[in-house]
Amino acid sequence: MAVLTSTLWTWSNALTASRLIAAPFFFCALMGGATGLAALLFWGAVVTDMADGRVARARGETSAFGGLLDHATDASFVSLGLAALAMQGVVSIALPILVVAAFLQYMLDSKSLAGRELRASILGRWNGIFYFVPLGAVVTRDLLGLTWPSDGLIELLGFVLVVSTAISMLDRAWAFFRPAERS
Repeated sequence: MAVLTSTLWTWSNALTASRLIAAPFFFCALMGGATGLAALLFWGAVVTDMADGRVARARGETSAFGGLLDHATDASFVSLGLAALAMQGVVSIALPILVVAAFLQYMLDSKSLAGRELRASILGRWNGIFYFVPLGAVVTRDLLGLTWPSDGLIELLGFVLVVSTAISMLDRAWAFFRPAERS
């Protein structure tokens, strides 16, 4: 039990967990128009997302669980933020739904529940990064009182992300049926 606890409760996982805890507060801040709080939570999430993997590698804390926790946390944070934007009519509701579906497909396809490392794809990785962009653009724009980027531009980016996520999911499904490429 002590070994399991020591692999779960690490500094890197604590950074990741802080993002998970912030996710519903981020949603509420976006919905409630709390611009400063939304920006603080968003940029705090970006910093912890950039730091948790580096901390894990530097401290020898990398694990399949840590990778799964990191990706689940990112999916939770961005899907809640994108859901708030969808409820405000800024992006399509399809985007947060597809983010959740793509993460679940990624997790199940990788057999991460059996303790395996997540099996990444290049398009999926870039989608994961770009899911943060509409959120960062909106919170930063609103915090600084800017008019650019417009909601129309954010909506266009959201549409591109819907298409690229669908393509990524189809590619992962196609790869599932090609046994020679599966590991």
